[in-house]
Amino acid sequence: MTRTQTAGAALDSTTIIERGRRVLALEAEALQRSEQALGEPFAEAVRLLTSCSGRIIVAGVGKSGLVGRKIAATFTSTGTPATFLHPVESVHGDLGIVGPDDVAILISKSGESDELLGLIEALARLGVKRIAMTAVPGSRLGRLCDVTLDLLVKEEACPHDLAPTTSTTVTLALGDALAVALLQAKGFRAEDFARLHPGGALGRRLLTRVADVMVREPLPTLPLGATMREAVVLLAARRGIAIVVEQDRVSGVVTAGDLTRMLERQDDVLTVSVASVMTTAPRMAEDTELGSAVVHRMETHGIMAMPVVDGAQRLVGVVHLHDLMRAGAV
Repeated sequence: MTRTQTAGAALDSTTIIERGRRVLALEAEALQRSEQALGEPFAEAVRLLTSCSGRIIVAGVGKSGLVGRKIAATFTSTGTPATFLHPVESVHGDLGIVGPDDVAILISKSGESDELLGLIEALARLGVKRIAMTAVPGSRLGRLCDVTLDLLVKEEACPHDLAPTTSTTVTLALGDALAVALLQAKGFRAEDFARLHPGGALGRRLLTRVADVMVREPLPTLPLGATMREAVVLLAARRGIAIVVEQDRVSGVVTAGDLTRMLERQDDVLTVSVASVMTTAPRMAEDTELGSAVVHRMETHGIMAMPVVDGAQRLVGVVHLHDLMRAGAV
């Protein structure tokens, strides 16, 4: 069999799929082991990061460095200033960004990276607290840090156990776990996330509030003594909703759906009082709410339009699902 024939035989679909599944299975098993073994060192690391009054310094070499850049970016985007520091560049001037109030996260599978160990000495002289992420807790890196997080990786998914695969997956997941635990400990909210992500669709979804989209006037309002004849006019002119109001407070809502159901039951609907038809406890939105939260509520309950009230529960507008969606609040 020629080399081409051998390669072709090795590239049949069944073989390729089996190889892919093996990698995913090995990495999933490693993540499961890490989840089950997570303990007090993780809690210590989160407490150390929570007490940090400076910034988080993340460092690593090679693939560990690439993962470290992502971890630093995740911390920064969730409210904790962080930066990636290359161990080699750090001893040639970049160490100037580090201060004694910082906390460092140092990543190395073996825990014996000479470049990283050189950085540790400099960090120790500056009084910087250090968290190690390594698969060898007894390594020099593990011994020289204040807290050591064991990656628990004994085998890479690479068939030669050489290319960083399983270890980088676990490292990345552990970095995410630290960032999420930290943002929860600091009370980081969706509104805070929006403030740091103002651009693009994500920013629009998180920054758009009901007050930005709602219709303020003319409002589709009716007095409590109105008839369905008056309601029908409003339903046609004001996009399918009529709001029954008493002293600036919402008493009820009549929708196009209510009118349709009435017509199915009786012929003469125009003289009927709106008070006998309206929903007396309608779902409402507050003007300060995030549009995305209201969209979720409207879609869950099949509502196309909602009255909007202020903090004193006074009617200030009406918001339509289509307007929220056009504004990107989804």
